[in-house]
Amino acid sequence: MRRVKLRFSRGLVVEFMDRGRAIEQVREVAERGTYPVYVIYGPEGCGKTALLKQAKEVLEEHGYSVIYANPLAEDRDEALIYTPTLRDAVKEALKLFPDLYSRIVDVAINVAGMVMRRLRRPRVAVLMDDIFQAVGLDNAEKYVKMLLNLIEYPPGEYEKIVVLVASSEGVTRERVGRHNWAAFRLLWNMGREGFRELYNVITGPKPEFEDIWSLTGGNPRYLGRLYGANWNPDLILNEVIKGKKLRRLVALLNSREAEILRDVVNNPDMLFERLKEPEAQSLERKLIELNLIIEVWDRDMQSWIDEPPPERDPELGIGRYYAWQTPIHREAIKKAIETVV
Repeated sequence: MRRVKLRFSRGLVVEFMDRGRAIEQVREVAERGTYPVYVIYGPEGCGKTALLKQAKEVLEEHGYSVIYANPLAEDRDEALIYTPTLRDAVKEALKLFPDLYSRIVDVAINVAGMVMRRLRRPRVAVLMDDIFQAVGLDNAEKYVKMLLNLIEYPPGEYEKIVVLVASSEGVTRERVGRHNWAAFRLLWNMGREGFRELYNVITGPKPEFEDIWSLTGGNPRYLGRLYGANWNPDLILNEVIKGKKLRRLVALLNSREAEILRDVVNNPDMLFERLKEPEAQSLERKLIELNLIIEVWDRDMQSWIDEPPPERDPELGIGRYYAWQTPIHREAIKKAIETVV
């Protein structure tokens, strides 16, 4: 299997690594197809984009025509990636949607439909990366239903179809999840040994591995951000505080919410234990909307892509029911509390 090259930080390019179980799961999906739409949900920067790009290689090895769309890609050349045989279909779809970057999801769905109409029982894969933020919360359900229609009411016959959607948008999980249009699978940050392999790729002076592990919890994006910031964690913490407006969040909490938040910093499962309280429910919504905390359901392996996190890890802010997306998110909230109160 060819391993894709991924831009990491400061111009460093790395190969896709680790995630052995996830790749086997993609191979299993290739053999049977997906039903309904599979939504891969997980922390920001945990590796969903890398997994989808590697999944494209695996699916092509299994004879699939693959189209991958990422409307939020920093490099516009990577916003729409597809099997070379789809080039003519993509050109035709672009005539219908000339403003590619505002309608990239529609382009991808249109191309998949063309493949079904024109090829005899093709294998088709549609990979959607971070589309909910691009199309907006109000349209998230509509687009999941459109993707489900590709499976249930295709414009032509197909042999197999795979539809994978990746998202870190916690609020859309509730909106989409109230229908039976999607099956959710959770992807967590990298495991310790896989993350160590990525850490070892970075040359030059750097903090000890355990220090980086304790800060990032295995999140590859935050490893890259720390590397780009010359390993200055305070700089990254301040970026998170400013970017997510955490001082404003803390300042607007009422006294009861603030009290619960202090408990949640030390133990994320305090949210679950106090969910009967309206203030805990309000706080949960705010933390999920800001992609700070994530609900982690049971560790049933069928519900997870790759390996789930441990049932509890206080050092990393992982509980049985909830977890901070990374220790950096927890530390950013802690620092915001200290500066506001």
